[in-house]
Amino acid sequence: WLNAAIIIVIVLGSIGLDFYQTRRSQVAAESLRSQVAPIGPISSVYDFLTFYVLLRIFHAREAEFHTGWFVESLATQTLVIFVIRTFGNPLKSRPSRPLALAATLVVLVGALLPFTPLSGLLGFVPLPPLYFVFLTFATLTYLGLVELVKRRLFGQVMG
Repeated sequence: WLNAAIIIVIVLGSIGLDFYQTRRSQVAAESLRSQVAPIGPISSVYDFLTFYVLLRIFHAREAEFHTGWFVESLATQTLVIFVIRTFGNPLKSRPSRPLALAATLVVLVGALLPFTPLSGLLGFVPLPPLYFVFLTFATLTYLGLVELVKRRLFGQVMG
């Protein structure tokens, strides 16, 4: 249900104005799809990184593994919206207020969920504080890498 809320806000929110202002925004969907395909595997690489960190550094058991993977996946896949919603720099292209609030809420609820009474129903356990250091590092580097790939790919498509 968390992702359903963010999808509604994305549909109602604004994409970067640069999308509308560029005459090249009429690039065929098939062409774009083939150009952005490399972005998907980046997420898989970060999943494997998370698996490694959870298993080898935190020695996570099953519940902690599932909890950590859920929190990381939710954070990265929600926040990547800010990178892919614009052709330009995501730090200079402000999202709509509802999008920013919904994404922030989804990530916060996901991170706090293991510390609530609902955690038992979901099979989640509280994560150690050091995990959130890893989560911050992983999320920021993931978003940065997606931004670099996006710029390269859109440079090829738009250039």
